[in-house]
Amino acid sequence: MRETLTPLPEPDPAGARPPPRVSKKSRLRTYFLTGIIVAGPLAITIYITWWFISLIDGWVKPLVPASYLPDHYLPFSIPGLGLVIAFIAVTLLGFLTANLVGRSVVEFGEVLLARTPVISGLYKGLRQIFETLFSANGTSFRTVGLVEFPVKGTWSVVFVSAPAGPDVQTALGEENDHVGVFLPCAPNPTTGFFFYLPRADIIEVSMSIDDAAKLVMSAGVIQPEDPQVRLQAMAASIRSAQAGAVQATEGDPILEASSHRQEQLVRTRKVVERSI
Repeated sequence: MRETLTPLPEPDPAGARPPPRVSKKSRLRTYFLTGIIVAGPLAITIYITWWFISLIDGWVKPLVPASYLPDHYLPFSIPGLGLVIAFIAVTLLGFLTANLVGRSVVEFGEVLLARTPVISGLYKGLRQIFETLFSANGTSFRTVGLVEFPVKGTWSVVFVSAPAGPDVQTALGEENDHVGVFLPCAPNPTTGFFFYLPRADIIEVSMSIDDAAKLVMSAGVIQPEDPQVRLQAMAASIRSAQAGAVQATEGDPILEASSHRQEQLVRTRKVVERSI
């Protein structure tokens, strides 16, 4: 008589290997790095903001009589008061300059500065820089481009400055339209190289100045975020949430009757898809 052997059940491949155990040291390291990621940018932002406020207060408060400052009557100092006074004063100066009387006073002051030997050149240069950078209609440092630097085949991020002046354009040749560019250094974008090159050698990139500065300061770690990609990801998550909600309510009359959540998900998905 032959015995029938019962085949043994095959082990489940999913449960063959137990999940790896995370040691306490690895958890502590993960928690510490997560805390640095959260607290680091916040601490640096608070420090820079506090330094800027203290700097402006140190410049403005000595110019205001002590009897007009609340600090004279309070047992503590109010931070940011000098910044508020400076903001109001600069806004008032801009308002007066836009009027005829204020413009006449400013022109009279500029005439006096222009006759001062050393201060005239410094004032004119600084005013041209400020007008170029903060002008609403200006185009300098509002365009990001790529140029081959330092060797052929390698590309660097540059900020397009302004077209070359008549003297520089004549010296470089009239056949090419030359433009000035600023190449920032990483990770400090306030230093770099400035040079002229033909406009045809610049590849303009549809990237904002803020995104380009982040790209340089992070040495390429922080890439520009596409809003369309973000909206598409939101739409995909809403679709998956809606599909999960529908599957969970199938066969349950109580959950099927409560469809407010599903309608809300549908409306949100339509809004996101229209934004895309």
